[in-house]
Amino acid sequence: MPRRSFSEEFKRDAVAMYENDPDVSMNQVSKDLGINRATLRYWIDQFGTGKKTTPVAAEKPDVDPTVEKEIRRLRKENARLREERDILRKAAKYFAEGDKLVIRFRFVDDHRTEYSVKRMCAVLKIHRSSYYAWRSRRDRRDHKALSDALLGVRITEVFRRENGCYGAKRITAELNDDRGSTPLNHKRVARIMKDLGLYGYTRRRRVKTTVRAKGRHVFTDLVRHRFYADRLNKLYVGDITYLPIADGSNMYLATVLDCCSRRLVGFAIADHMKTSLVIEALNNACATRRSLAGSVFHSDHGSVYTSDEFKKTCRDLGVTQSMGSVGTSADNAFAESFNSTLKREVLQDRKTFANQLECRRQVFRWCARYNTSRRHSWCGYQTPNTFEEKQMYRVA
Repeated sequence: MPRRSFSEEFKRDAVAMYENDPDVSMNQVSKDLGINRATLRYWIDQFGTGKKTTPVAAEKPDVDPTVEKEIRRLRKENARLREERDILRKAAKYFAEGDKLVIRFRFVDDHRTEYSVKRMCAVLKIHRSSYYAWRSRRDRRDHKALSDALLGVRITEVFRRENGCYGAKRITAELNDDRGSTPLNHKRVARIMKDLGLYGYTRRRRVKTTVRAKGRHVFTDLVRHRFYADRLNKLYVGDITYLPIADGSNMYLATVLDCCSRRLVGFAIADHMKTSLVIEALNNACATRRSLAGSVFHSDHGSVYTSDEFKKTCRDLGVTQSMGSVGTSADNAFAESFNSTLKREVLQDRKTFANQLECRRQVFRWCARYNTSRRHSWCGYQTPNTFEEKQMYRVA
C-alpha cells in the first residue's frame, strides 16, 4: 500500500480527537484512524496541548527485605483478588437474564482455559462435582437455550458498542471475527435480536443540496448506475451533504469514495459550500492514492462540480469527469447512500449538532472509523481498509 500523507488540518483533528475524549486511549485513536501509534504521538508533540501528559514516575526508594517480603505477599493476594474480580465482572454479563445455576456452570465451562475450575467454582459458590456432573449430562435442548442466551449477551454488547447502528448481518460478521467461537448464521442472530427487541437504526434523512448552474458544460454519464469497479483507483463518486447546527447554520461535508472498495479516500468539512471545498476533498483523495491519473470521478450537476476551477483541478490530476441526470438521486446513489448512512448513524434521533465544533469532531471521527472499523456489506462485511489490503494481495 502506498505511503499516505495527511494535511495539517487532519493532524490537528486527530490530536483533538484524542485530547478531548478522556475515555479513549492513544492506541484506540490510532486504530480508528488507521495510523501508527508513533505517528499519532508525533502529531501530539507537534500540535497537542499536553492535556494527557503522563507524569514522570518517582524514583523507587530502597526497601528492606522484610518489607519486600510483605510486598510480595500483598501482591500475590492482590493478584488473587484481581482474578476473582475479573471472574465476577465477566460472569455478570452471563447473569443478564437472571442468576441461574446452569448459567454459572456455563460460565465456568466457557472460561476453564482462562481460569482454574477450582477458583471459578469457589468464586461463584458452586461445587466442582456439580459442575462436572452438569457437563457430563447436559442435553441438546438446554444447551441450545443457554447458547442463545449467552449469544444474546454478545450481540447486545456489539449492538451497544456500535450505538445501535448495526443490524443482524454486520453483528454476525463482527462475532464471526472471533476465531475462538463457532461460526454463526445471520438468521440465528436476527432471531435472537428480535427476541431481545434490538433493531438496527433505519431512519433516513433526505436533503437536496445540488445547486445547478445554468449554461455550464455538463459531462457525459460514464457510470450509468454501475457503481462498481474491478480494481482500485479506477472509479470514484463524490457529493456534498449539509450538516445542520442547532443555531440554524450549517456545516458541509464533501466526499470522494472509491467504487471498488467503498473506501472514503478523501473528504473535507467546512462552513461553506464553495468550490474550494470539493477541490480540497479531491486533493485529499489524491494525497491518499498518490495519483488519480486515469480515474473517473462521478458527481451530480452541482455548480461546484461544473465550475471552471474544479474542471481545471480534474484536468491537472488526470481525472475524467462524469455526471448523472438532473434531479435523479439514483444517478449518484452510492454517494447519496453514504451521506444517508453518516447522518443516520451520527445524528440518530437528533435533528441537529449542538455546535460547529461538535459537528466537526463527530463527523471526523465517523469518517475515520468508516474505513478502519465500520463493516461494509459490499466488502463482505469487512472494513474498506481490510478489503483493499486483500485486493492488493491478490493482485500481487
